[in-house]
Order: sequence, then structure tokens, then C-alpha cells
Amino acid sequence: MSNLPDKLIKLAEIIKANGGRAMLVGGCVRDELMNIEPKDFDVEIYGIEPQKLRGILESFGRVDAVGEAFTVYKIGNDLDVSLPRREKKVSRGHKGFVVEGDPNMSFEEAARRRDFTINSLLQDVLTGEIIDIYGGREDIERKIIRHVSDETFSEDSLRVLRAAQFAARFEFEIDAETVELCRGIDLTDLPRERIWGELEKLLLKAEKPSIGLQKFYDLNIVKQLFPEMQALVGVPQQIEWHPEGDVDTHTLLVVDRARELIDDLPYAKKVTVMLGAICHDFGKPATTEFFDGKWRSHAHDEAGVEPTVSFLDKLGIYTINNFDVREQVIQLVRYHLKPGEFYKQRENLGDGAFRRLARRVEPDLLYRVSRADTLGRNAVWMPKETWFDAVPQEWFIVRARMLKVENEAPKPILMGRHLKELGLEPSPRFGEITKTIYEMQLDGKVENLDTAIREAKKLIDQTKN
Repeated sequence: MSNLPDKLIKLAEIIKANGGRAMLVGGCVRDELMNIEPKDFDVEIYGIEPQKLRGILESFGRVDAVGEAFTVYKIGNDLDVSLPRREKKVSRGHKGFVVEGDPNMSFEEAARRRDFTINSLLQDVLTGEIIDIYGGREDIERKIIRHVSDETFSEDSLRVLRAAQFAARFEFEIDAETVELCRGIDLTDLPRERIWGELEKLLLKAEKPSIGLQKFYDLNIVKQLFPEMQALVGVPQQIEWHPEGDVDTHTLLVVDRARELIDDLPYAKKVTVMLGAICHDFGKPATTEFFDGKWRSHAHDEAGVEPTVSFLDKLGIYTINNFDVREQVIQLVRYHLKPGEFYKQRENLGDGAFRRLARRVEPDLLYRVSRADTLGRNAVWMPKETWFDAVPQEWFIVRARMLKVENEAPKPILMGRHLKELGLEPSPRFGEITKTIYEMQLDGKVENLDTAIREAKKLIDQTKN
């Protein structure tokens, strides 16, 4: 393997000198074979007893030990070192394992505990020899996700979600026997942080997240964990380009379009847009009906708020990096139709409408979700030149940028301290006046502090009279 850290090669040489063998395992071996540069490395040490291994590792400086039942040693941010281990399921839940390290374990037994064949590969750090007992290299070439062992696979229910996210990230198919095995596994023991961990990778690391979300349906993940998504199945989509026309199909296309629009965003906002894309039509199951010759979903934007809250609760999504992801996703669902509505009203729409909207939801994020929604009305088999365009959304973001509210609403010009300087004693009237002046500011009637103070004086005089 190319570009191995010097510390890893040095460690492998010391292990060899002491009669052991250092083997790269799991994702770093898989990624190398797929021409993906590994970002971190997992190493299993064979033939070295635990205490001796600890002493060798401490010669590298500070070593962080992680885990209670079984120790993984972290050397820096990119290297994890452990003994090969066996795991026995003893109770329900992802922590219900007894883990035992064994430096004398065979490669076959160690690889057998892996989830999928593509992750069961081992590679000698020094010689580059690859040990492939379960056909992982062939499955990489075939682009197949296949489980290693019928016996051990079902012991960790998270593997069902991992199958879906790997399918999305690598654009692989899941082996039919693995699909059947996954469909029968109970997922209700999974904590929300582990569920989110896999969904996050699916949404942000895959170029086409729809592949993984479709697997969520196929593997019964949605049926067990996300009734909000399950409810979309069979709900007619009011547009007519797709033969099936169901909202779940539309949603998957919207998610893919959203993924194309987020690369320039910071992490928290990427998450916000992707979750907004998933949730944007959650209100349609409760509101869709057929009348006047069309399927219509009146007020589905507001109806989508409650199921969105429920969905986010299952993922434990709140604030990320001081950005209120939860609140923004809720407001994206509530207002995702606004860019189109504003466009229809553009001849008579004042700037205040944009400024007030920016107080509730970030217009730039709203633009991206709304644009994805429009582009998600185009079937994958339609030629690009016939696609519906996103003119309303482009008009919306240009206007928002002109008003400098694409990321937030204007800050209030008039503050309480200004009213004190005018001789007004602190009272509930403070809030009334600052609110009134701010509303005038949003409408463009107050553009600077001098004007704000002049208008405030008028309101104070009215109070005195």
C-alpha cells in the first residue's frame, strides 16, 4: 500500500522483530483496492501478547487507549492498533457483546467476524501481501455488498444500515442473500446516534444518496425506523412525468439534486439541506387528494412540520457547530414553497417580504432545497434539455442577495441604549418602540440610525401626548 505513515511502517518493523505480524484490516485495504486514498488506518497485531504490545506502542509516545471490554490503541488521529478479536453476543443492543482479544487467532477466524466481504481483507504492512479468505477482492470487482457469515452477521443490527450506506457510497448492489438476511433483522435496539452515523455517511459521502435511501426501503429499515418516510409510499405525486408518480420516488430524486448543491457549504449547513430535502414533502400523506382532475396537496408545507419533528427526534438532531440545524430543517419544510410563491407575486412583492422571511429561515438554504424540489420533478430518463427549470428559485436567490439577506435577516438598527439616550426610562414601551422601528426597517422605511432615532422620537412624543 502506498503512502503509509512512517510511524506505521516503523511499528510493523518492530512487531516483526519481536516475532509478530502487523496487518492492515478493513476499510483502508478496501479503499486502496478501489483507488480511494485511505484517510486513516486500522492495524491488527498478530503474535504479540497484550502487555508486550502495550510496551511497544508506548515507545511511540502518547498512546490513547479506547474501549472498556477490549482495547484499541490510538496513535495520533489516523492510526488505530488492536489485537484480533472474537465477539460473542450475550444481550440485546449494540453493546451486548463479550469481546476477547487473541494474538494467536487465525486470519480466517479474525476475518470471519467482519460484516461484509469487502471489509474482510487483510494486508501485510511490510510485504503488501493481501489475505482474502472470503472473496472480497472479487466482490469489489463485481461491485457487490455481500455478508461474510450467516451466523455472525445478524448479531449486530447496525450492519443493515451499513449495507445501505456502502451501497450508496460505492454504487454497489447488495447480494440477494444479504438482502433477505437484512430484511429479517430487528433494528429497534439501535440508538439514535448510531442510526444518524450511518445516515450521515449515506447523505454526505455518496454522490447519489438515493441509492442508499432506496435500500432503506428495500431492507425494511424505513418500515422499522422511519414511519414518516414509509408514509410517502403510494401517495400520488401531483406532477405527471413519472409513471408511478409516488412521493417517495420524487423525494429520492430531490435528495440527489440537493446533494449536487451543497459542496460549498460548511458541514452543519450541508446536513441541514440534505435533511430538508428528505423531509420537505412529509406533509403530503395527510393532505393529498384528487379533485378538479388533479392530485393536489393543499397546505402540505405546514402539515409537514410535525412529522419532520418526529423524524429529527429519531436522529437526535439539534445544534451542530453552534448552528441550529433542527430549527432550520423545520423551517425549510414549512417554507419550501415560498420561492415559487414569491416569484408568482414578484410584480407586487416588497423587499420586506424577503427580510421577514430571512428572520425565520436562511434564504440561501431555502433556495437550495426549493431548487432541488423543482429539479426533482424531472425523471432520470428525461433528456436534460427537456428538464423543468428552476427560474423561480434563481430569481429568488438573486433578489435575496441584492438585499443582502441570503444568510440572515438585517440586524436591528435601533437598540435599547438609543432609547435611554433619548431619556426614555426602561419599560415595556422599550420593546414596543424597538419592534415598531424594526418593522419599519424591514420595509425599507428606516435605513440608518438617524432615521431610526427620528421615528423613535415621534413614537415617544405620541406616548407623552
